[in-house]
Amino acid sequence: MTDEERAELNSHVAHGRGRLKIFLGAVPGVGKTYKMLSEAHRRVARGEDLVVGLVESHGRPATAALLDGLEQISLKKIEYRGAVFSELDTAAVIARSPEWVIIDEMAHTNVPGTVHAKRWQSVEEVLDRGINVLTTLNIQHVEGLNDAVFEITGVRVRETIPDSIVDNAYEVELVDLTPDAVLNRLKRGDIYSDEKIPQALQNFFRKGNIVALRELALRRTADEVDEQLHEYLGARGVPQGKAAHDCVVVCVTPRQRSLRLVRRGYRLARRLQADFFCVYVRTPGAGLSAKEEAVLTQVWEHARDFGGTVIQLEGDSVAEEIVKFVNQVGATFIVMGQSARSRLQEALRGSTINRIMRETKDVDILVVADSPEDV
Repeated sequence: MTDEERAELNSHVAHGRGRLKIFLGAVPGVGKTYKMLSEAHRRVARGEDLVVGLVESHGRPATAALLDGLEQISLKKIEYRGAVFSELDTAAVIARSPEWVIIDEMAHTNVPGTVHAKRWQSVEEVLDRGINVLTTLNIQHVEGLNDAVFEITGVRVRETIPDSIVDNAYEVELVDLTPDAVLNRLKRGDIYSDEKIPQALQNFFRKGNIVALRELALRRTADEVDEQLHEYLGARGVPQGKAAHDCVVVCVTPRQRSLRLVRRGYRLARRLQADFFCVYVRTPGAGLSAKEEAVLTQVWEHARDFGGTVIQLEGDSVAEEIVKFVNQVGATFIVMGQSARSRLQEALRGSTINRIMRETKDVDILVVADSPEDV
């Protein structure tokens, strides 16, 4: 490497925000950390300035061995409830200011007392300082897929990261193994200790779960490739074959089920590269309880996290206001939940969904079924 090339590498802080590379897997144990550390050694061999901020080896000897020869930042010790935990020392990483830093398991929840509640927030701070990051992520931790993962596994994942982080990553590399290969690694003790294996096989690591999660990971990576291709062709002036721009409108209420609607609408908008609106109609005289107002605020925050535009309308008729808004923005898709009205109420007052279907043209309507959690 020439002096000029080394100077260019070391001037990364002046280039603005750092780049994020994510090693994405379907489930734990597919080899994400191993693959990330292998790349780290290649970068160091090329003369790049790389340090290890934090790596979770989970007692796997082959993974731990790859830490040899890499500069490591000391972890921060935090005492919590009589025990001492080790967490990423974000300030030390920033002070060292390397070109690249490894921060494993981005979806991890930090021990109380850490500057950031979530490790992905530490990653964001490091990126904002112009430092590039290598990290790992399992597909079940992507917020927009939270409902899909719950439907597949029956487990509601609480540790999630905003989809925007994955969307804005410089590169997402899929680390893939077949379901049989994952199960073989698990049974050999390469993923968990022996006492945890039977429970893992009966729960999260059922073959059907692995197959479905692998499909989600493959699709998410394919979406990234499609977006890159779209940007490349657009930059070259190649026609995309799209007659009109799509627009997705999600209709919400002050109910927890609306969080599912927002996630479903976001996934649809992302796939279509569409505008994304989240709409609530407040009717005069129909006050909301403090709990409902809190839920509505949570729904708004959820929509904004996904890059959506939140709109609050007012009017005597929910259906009429939605139809007017849909026509105003030229929506091509409407996402709604199942009606909370009984059949008698619909007979007396009419069905909002049916009226919207009657009064809109060239608009597809997706009615999302209730989850067992909504009942």
